[in-house]
Amino acid sequence: MSFEKRFLDLKPLAVVSLIMATAVCNVANAQQKSAKDAIDDYRASLQDGNPADLNAARGEALWKTKRGPKNASLEACDLGLGAGKVKGAVGSLPRYFADTNKVMDAEGRLVHCMVTLQGFKPEEFNAKNFTSGAGKKATLIEDLVAYIYDESRGVAINVPQDHPMEKAAFARGKDTFYFKGGTHDFSCASCHNQDGKRIRLQELPNLTGPSKASQDAFAQWPAYRVSQGGLRTMQWRVQDCLRGQRMPELNYLSQTSVDLITFMGVNANGGKMAAPALKR
Repeated sequence: MSFEKRFLDLKPLAVVSLIMATAVCNVANAQQKSAKDAIDDYRASLQDGNPADLNAARGEALWKTKRGPKNASLEACDLGLGAGKVKGAVGSLPRYFADTNKVMDAEGRLVHCMVTLQGFKPEEFNAKNFTSGAGKKATLIEDLVAYIYDESRGVAINVPQDHPMEKAAFARGKDTFYFKGGTHDFSCASCHNQDGKRIRLQELPNLTGPSKASQDAFAQWPAYRVSQGGLRTMQWRVQDCLRGQRMPELNYLSQTSVDLITFMGVNANGGKMAAPALKR
């Protein structure tokens, strides 16, 4: 029986219901597409005036200013390319550092330099390094992070897997990505395990392996969150994701956070850094 015949054999009420359902789906799809396009246009229009530029400018001044008990600047800090070399460095982080015998991400290495070069105490760096609430003044860490990432904009992502500890960090990060826990038995993969997922208008990129989605997600953090009126770092992003999973709060610069960032970074290799980006 042809489609036309089956259609005509339907009762009038069924025909009306089918037409209405089809119309609702078409309208919903059109609204979803137009809303997403509007958000994309909004982000693009603001990118040239990204407020994170102000964070980066303050961060550069902090980098060059003598501070701390040792009255030293951060200009001798080694982010992986040698002392004082900032441009391009975060494209290869997290990575193994022989002087600490650890795999460190950008924030961890920055804190290490503030402790060793400037004399700050490790216990001074904790969750208070994240701004709480909208419109509040950025922390020193947030401004410094904005600066070192801004200096690597457009640089290719090349998170290494050469050292055994780098490979171990990736493996642990993958295990953490798929680990379910908390009151809702969620994992990172619960939201980020397939294409096309979203929460309302928020896209949930597939981060399970190497892909364009993985590249974009990693490349755009840290980011200025318009809804929160402030810059948010990658450490904050990881911590906030686990909060959404109803997991225990991570300690700042914890091994788990570095492992997750390593997993995401390796899957993003080949992309180009675009941080600090602008987010909703």
